[in-house]
Amino acid sequence: MKNKTFFTFVAPSLVMMLVFIAIPLVSVFIQSFYVTQGVFETVTVETCTPSFPTSICESTEKTIPILDANNNPLTQTVFVGLDTYRALLEPDHVSDLMSNGQFLDVFSSIDFYKALRFTLMFTLITLPLVIGVGLLIALAVNNASKKVKGPIIFVSLLPFIITPVIGALSIKWLFIGEGLLTRALENITGEEISMFAQGWTIELLMMFYRVWHVAPFAFVIFYAGLQSVNQDTLESAIIDGASRFERIRYVVIPHLMPLIYFIALIHLMDTYRVFEEIIGFSSEAHVISLQWLTFDFLEPDDTGNRAISRASASSMLTMVGIIILLVPVLSRTLRDQKKG
Repeated sequence: MKNKTFFTFVAPSLVMMLVFIAIPLVSVFIQSFYVTQGVFETVTVETCTPSFPTSICESTEKTIPILDANNNPLTQTVFVGLDTYRALLEPDHVSDLMSNGQFLDVFSSIDFYKALRFTLMFTLITLPLVIGVGLLIALAVNNASKKVKGPIIFVSLLPFIITPVIGALSIKWLFIGEGLLTRALENITGEEISMFAQGWTIELLMMFYRVWHVAPFAFVIFYAGLQSVNQDTLESAIIDGASRFERIRYVVIPHLMPLIYFIALIHLMDTYRVFEEIIGFSSEAHVISLQWLTFDFLEPDDTGNRAISRASASSMLTMVGIIILLVPVLSRTLRDQKKG
């Protein structure tokens, strides 16, 4: 009966879900191997200047777009194979820089690697901070008296409620120009401070904002998990003379480990797609991310063209990066489930 139910209801739903997910991915993957470009022709234009006794004429060749019946430029789609990925990764440029001992310049002079560096740093640095801050808030609320629990929970959840772009703009306005915190720091240090004049300070503000915004999510998950901690085990640890830190380390954290993996998975998937902070902090001149790079390829250039092929290649490489980051967490989670 169970097998019949699975093949009747569950299996078709799973197949439909996989098809629904696969179709856009396959489309983007195929698009990364093709380039759509305008069709041009070379024509000879003769320009004559009035003169005596005869006009002086000069012939020049010009490249002009071919128009269709509606006077719209004709386009053609050409298969370019891996050329799009080569143009994005610039292996020749990378090889030249590394052969000259300029390894760090790879991450500052090539847009893709510049975006990759920040995306990885942003993701891996904020991950332990989000988990640590969320756990500390959950432990503090769990040990607080009932009278103050409600207000503390409400205040702790406020950053998570705010729309990401609005929150980023709020942080930016506190520090940019004559912002409140900028003036306070200038009064304390006696020096002029410009938080948005260099990339590293912008990155610090972005990381601070991400932790401030996402830690409440971790707090809610951990707080729910703390309600199911075995009290008998905690009491036994107290009787055996375990300190508060030892109880947290050997009793509470092992109990919350599945939730830690869950938060890590959600955070890795979400943070690797960092985009709102780039827009909110207007950091394109100093700091860019992989998602912003994809967005920039889709924006029309001065001629009105979009680099859709490069955007597709960037999207595929971003997805590969997310998978690489998720594999260790998923494998560890599966191992723990098998042990359990």
